[in-house]
Amino acid sequence: MQRASRDNLSKTAAASGSSSPATPQRARAKAPQGAGTEVEEGKMKRIFGFELSDLRSWHRFVCLLNRPTDPASLGVFRFLFGLLMTIDIPQERGLSSLDFQYYDELVVCRFPLFNFLQPFPLDWMYVVFVIMWLGAVGIMLGCFYRLSCLMFLIPYWYNFFLDKTAWNNHSYLYGLIGFQLSLMDANRYWSVDGLRTRRKRNAQVPLWNYTVLRTQVFIVYFLAGVKKLDADWVGGYSMGHLSRHWLFDPFKLVLTEELVNVLVVHGGGLVLDLTAGYLLFFDLTRPYALVFVSYFHCMNSQLFSIGMFPYTMLATSLIFCHTDWPRAIIRKFPQFLRLLLPLAEPPQRSSACVYPGVEPVRKAGKREGGNGGALTLRQSLGAIFTVLYLTEQFFLPYSHFITQGYNNWTNGLYGYSWDMMVHSRYHQHAKITYKDGVTGETGYLNPGVWTQSRRWKDHADMLKQYSTCLARELRKYNVSNPEIYFDIWVSINERFQQRLFDPRVDIVTAEWSPFKKTSWLMPQLVDLSPWRSKFNEIEKMLDNQTNVVFIADFPGLHLENFVSEDLGNTSIQVLKGEVAVEIVAEKKNYTLKEGGKMQLPAGDYHHVHTLSGEPSCYMYIYVNTTLVQFEENYTRFMELQEKIKNGTETEDVLPEIQMALNGSGENLNITDPLLAAFVRRQRRWEEHERRKNATLAERFVRFAQKKHQTFRRSILMTGYAIRNLLFGRPPMEQLIEELDYVDKKLYGSADAESQRTKPEDHVEL
Repeated sequence: MQRASRDNLSKTAAASGSSSPATPQRARAKAPQGAGTEVEEGKMKRIFGFELSDLRSWHRFVCLLNRPTDPASLGVFRFLFGLLMTIDIPQERGLSSLDFQYYDELVVCRFPLFNFLQPFPLDWMYVVFVIMWLGAVGIMLGCFYRLSCLMFLIPYWYNFFLDKTAWNNHSYLYGLIGFQLSLMDANRYWSVDGLRTRRKRNAQVPLWNYTVLRTQVFIVYFLAGVKKLDADWVGGYSMGHLSRHWLFDPFKLVLTEELVNVLVVHGGGLVLDLTAGYLLFFDLTRPYALVFVSYFHCMNSQLFSIGMFPYTMLATSLIFCHTDWPRAIIRKFPQFLRLLLPLAEPPQRSSACVYPGVEPVRKAGKREGGNGGALTLRQSLGAIFTVLYLTEQFFLPYSHFITQGYNNWTNGLYGYSWDMMVHSRYHQHAKITYKDGVTGETGYLNPGVWTQSRRWKDHADMLKQYSTCLARELRKYNVSNPEIYFDIWVSINERFQQRLFDPRVDIVTAEWSPFKKTSWLMPQLVDLSPWRSKFNEIEKMLDNQTNVVFIADFPGLHLENFVSEDLGNTSIQVLKGEVAVEIVAEKKNYTLKEGGKMQLPAGDYHHVHTLSGEPSCYMYIYVNTTLVQFEENYTRFMELQEKIKNGTETEDVLPEIQMALNGSGENLNITDPLLAAFVRRQRRWEEHERRKNATLAERFVRFAQKKHQTFRRSILMTGYAIRNLLFGRPPMEQLIEELDYVDKKLYGSADAESQRTKPEDHVEL
């Protein structure tokens, strides 16, 4: 996709000393047939920045993509992207938490894209990340630019492929942008390379440099919008919880929360994604688009923990502006400040561009611009790359018919599909059963044992890798020929909880291929989706202390469940089909048909067998009596606290309770568990209110403190790792002292997130 405004083309032509190929005079010269063609081509040029005739032959198309373009906007974007990546690497890439992920003695199951990929020893992993960080710094400064791009890209994609559980759309996008920049001339403006080499200083760049970046951003927006045409998104089921966030409170002044969910969260997100790319493309609509996408990404930065993604997307918006917009801003600064800012002068010619109507001039054996003869190989390769790369980017999100093994209820390798926020999952139950292949002895494993992530539950490829790892570890505990069975229940977009994989299949020996459908994947019961409206009706009928879980199961299978003693009032009711409820302790079966209901004993196991020939649907209704009791005590403590503060309490109060409730016992060792729970909740609520009502300055200070903690830990741990490689590891006592110093909490208001970035902290867009 190409866009160059008429003003931009004129400025480019003036800077190059040649006339623009899309000026009205040239259009008239090429269109003697009549005024109609002149008007048509003039309108085409005014709207899209090029003439239709530029697409009528490969030669003219290559000339178009290599048209000289101002490097200013591209150079500023390069700087911003490099800056954001230097911040992102210690955070979301995980430099500050490498020791938690890759500790040498850690026994953990990993999920690389290719099974032969393994992490380096911990100290060398720090070296890998340092190289990546230095590459990001080099990109930001435009210093040894190609080398810096390679230093960033190779470790980045290695780290990306090393752990599929950390994949998300924006991490994939960072890698794509880094790859694109490595092939572009983004160091032609505001760069150290420009200071070192006169030929690169403020030199024009081919139009395809902008074409690729703009189209990539268009793809991110537009295909995300196409994916949101899914019925679940349009119906408001994908992100129903977002409407409860305080950011949407202004909308609730005129709309109900249900309408905010459907119209603002889902409807607004759909419209913005579908239209943002187009609105940013055209001069007339761009100012409005910049306002809306900026508001959208600023909201996302508050709604989700997604690192630098909102700020990266804000930076990409500037790519759509006129390519010389930085110069227009810099010219407004006083002359004495311009020494510290990028150049405001017009750009010089570049050998990478095609200058229409100008014969190529050879200087020192190199071609200097022009297209009077044959195009250079570099110019042709740039056009070929643009076509092939953009075609591949449009194709990949719909290539799931090839990589069928990665398809589950949602399609494909999560990352390149751009289905951001379309699917929300809630796991109710997960059970891992192992069986000794020789003795037949069975046992159970804690779900998530030997892992650092929960995402294996949703992906067949990861489940296969996890089962292989579990079998390997179980052999160390004298389990021969282990068989592994998974029973995973999940609700997607507020549907019934149902099985995702067949619990009768040994996943260790089960067949899995990237290019074949997974035979042990259970079908999603989409025919039961209309029940979601019924769910809302049932939930509205319940009081605040009663909860409900909706279950759907397949014929011939059964759910093994345990009712905790905390759930003193639990019942099961059949919504559809026929089930048999087996109470294990009583050794009795109770048959229930549609509408049937029975009470379940607390503290015991029960099995729910599906007897009907079609999937059964039932619901658990339960009251957490322990939580109800706590809420009653909480209310009592609240009333007592109010009386103590007002001085109206007449009865004797234990000193421990009085000190805890009046706030004077901050370091008090509270022995009463109910009182301790009350104090913890009060402190969390007070902290929540404090952050919610914090001033902009206070928010900035807290933000800076968290970033300081993260960067401090990254720098210290990296220094220790390099020390270990150069001089060997010190005694264990010294390592423990160093770790305690690294994890020292410097700020009382900084929370644990600043101390350690957990793999699960990120949320997918």
